[in-house]
Amino acid sequence: MDWFENIQQFLSDWFAIMLTPVGAWQLGAILVAVIVGWLAHRRWITFIVAQIGLDEKRGFRRMAMRGSIRVVFPLVVAILLQIAVGILSQFKLITPLLDLLVPLLLSLAAIRVIVYALRRAFGPSPALRAWEGIISTIIWGAVALHLLGWLPDVLASMDSLGVTMGNNRVTLLSVLQLALAIAVFMVIASWISRYIEQRAKRSEYLSVSMQVGLSKISKVLLYTIAILIALNSVGIDLTTLTVFGGALGVGLGFGLQRIASNFISGFILLFDRSIKLGDVITIGQRFGWVVAMHARYIVVRDRDGVETLIPNENLITSDVVNWSYSDKHVRVKIPVQISYADDPEHAMKLMIEACGVTNRVLSNPEPQSRMLEFGESGINLELRLWLDDPEKGVGSVKSDINLAIWKAFKEHKITIPFPQRDVHLLNES
Repeated sequence: MDWFENIQQFLSDWFAIMLTPVGAWQLGAILVAVIVGWLAHRRWITFIVAQIGLDEKRGFRRMAMRGSIRVVFPLVVAILLQIAVGILSQFKLITPLLDLLVPLLLSLAAIRVIVYALRRAFGPSPALRAWEGIISTIIWGAVALHLLGWLPDVLASMDSLGVTMGNNRVTLLSVLQLALAIAVFMVIASWISRYIEQRAKRSEYLSVSMQVGLSKISKVLLYTIAILIALNSVGIDLTTLTVFGGALGVGLGFGLQRIASNFISGFILLFDRSIKLGDVITIGQRFGWVVAMHARYIVVRDRDGVETLIPNENLITSDVVNWSYSDKHVRVKIPVQISYADDPEHAMKLMIEACGVTNRVLSNPEPQSRMLEFGESGINLELRLWLDDPEKGVGSVKSDINLAIWKAFKEHKITIPFPQRDVHLLNES
């Protein structure tokens, strides 16, 4: 008799039990326990939202409270069912259904807590949060099959479903074992890589670029080793991957060459330190500071808060202006024109004094004013000043100083000219 027939026999036996008075008492206890558990679950959620809120800073208390939401329902139902078992046993009534449901509910609560703790260990991730319920259900399903005694039959049936490929036989069970092994070793590799990343960030001897580079290299190596160990653990000969490696090389050469180029360019940027986190750069028409560096792209945020994803290959092959490559000191030029009727020395003095409206202008080197040329409509002057915080932008500094120059010129009767033309009408007669 296969496992499907065992399930049919199990269901028929339990259906016969439910038609007895003992079965009716058990169904009643289950109904009451589920209703009370659901109400307790809803009240507990309301209590947590009122106590800590959804926007509280991260911490152990918040994690514990949010994790308790996942176990209130199964724990309350299991406790009530265990109480029902004790009451019914006083009347010499057997409770096979309740005896089966209590360990299933307790295992569900334990699995939910463990999976939630593992997800929190990886940090915030929408993908992991979406998969949390699915992973918990799959693990609990396997535990339920074990408690019911069906797991060996199910595994045998899954092992019988497969195809033969060369000298190897691929079954549904082997595929699931491979997926489970990869998941386990990837989890271990992720924990180790996160530990290395945290240690690198706390190091006082590594630059920001070296910290990012070390984290990325360790993550790639650990994930590769994890996959190889997982393949070997399920009995797959690694020498058979040579064909796959050749196919992968051809794919990289044709369809994935841009992705590979961006990936390699990312490591080049990290190790030659031409662009670092916090640098202020201009590439094309984009100006902003680097807020993140990934394997395929960097993130540049401008003064409007807009984040642009720039492929790493563009930073290698294009001209990039790095305002803070070796020194954050940048010079800002502000052109000004005055009329020929005004005193240029007086105007230049007022221009230098206008730099005092903002504390971002450096006093060393001090601001300077230059008389450049005699223009068509007036005398061209230029104010030159230095900043050491280009990541805050230069537009606001120019605006404040231009406004101060305008007020000073207006107060001292200095004219800013505009183009004028004299038209002479000739009388041919």
